[in-house]
Amino acid sequence: MKSSKNICKINPRIVYAVCFAVILIAEILIALFVRDSFIRPYGGDILVTVLICCFVRIFSPKGVSLLPLWVFLFALAVEIAQYLDFVSLLGLGNIAFFRILLGTSFSFIDIICYAVGCGLFFICETVFSHKGTA
Repeated sequence: MKSSKNICKINPRIVYAVCFAVILIAEILIALFVRDSFIRPYGGDILVTVLICCFVRIFSPKGVSLLPLWVFLFALAVEIAQYLDFVSLLGLGNIAFFRILLGTSFSFIDIICYAVGCGLFFICETVFSHKGTA
């Protein structure tokens, strides 16, 4: 007979997939409808790193150690590429899709937002992964 603890456990991949879907919808809504000076520029940058972390965890719930650090380093590399105007160096500067995807403007504040997002993901993951243990 299975214990009641095992019955109540939810597959972590499902949790991460739901979180990914909710955050993706929030990001799309922010991009389409929010025209302010706080949520769109800062909230979106914070959420995008959480979104990436959730996406990776869908496929590897515990397999990537220090995931928030790796995502932060990836985001930092993207921001440095924006500083170097990488989209123009690739010859894609005239194509709106690539300008949006790769970005065109470097900002130290974006780096701080990425760090905050990765930190929030790390804290949430730590708190929720140890919640049932005691």
